[in-house]
Amino acid sequence: MDPAEFPILAWRWKALNLVARGGLATKETDDFALRLYVTFDLDPDRLSLADRMRISLARAFWGTKLPLAALCYVWDGQAPRGTFAPNAYTDRVRMVVADSGTAALGRWVEHERDVAADFRQAFGLPAPQVTSLILSADTDNTGDSTEAYFGDIEFRRRAGG
Repeated sequence: MDPAEFPILAWRWKALNLVARGGLATKETDDFALRLYVTFDLDPDRLSLADRMRISLARAFWGTKLPLAALCYVWDGQAPRGTFAPNAYTDRVRMVVADSGTAALGRWVEHERDVAADFRQAFGLPAPQVTSLILSADTDNTGDSTEAYFGDIEFRRRAGG
């Protein structure tokens, strides 16, 4: 999917509770009730030699379709909405706080994000092809539990485009 043609990612999600000990800062707290990853097929030639070597090793282990970059939209309990942060595990993923706090728990929350603009802000490059969307709830680091739902996910053109 070409984000130059369809840059707007629209979705809705609902969390019944958040991961109490989750957060952006550390590997130990890297858990969220809702995660929506957008993965990209970044040209490896744009990476440093060290990054290309790491990616080559990772792809030998995980497979050739391992994405080279991703945006991860999350519902965080504390970080302000709109926060961009590096992922605690890899610099190839940027976290984007789409929702924050408990005020909207139990309700469907609708979002529209310009993934092309978000990619440029996060990585300083034009957005390459989108290769996948990954939906998840994640509690493996904190051991907490959560219940959450996704719905109505689509890419759109910009309004008037």
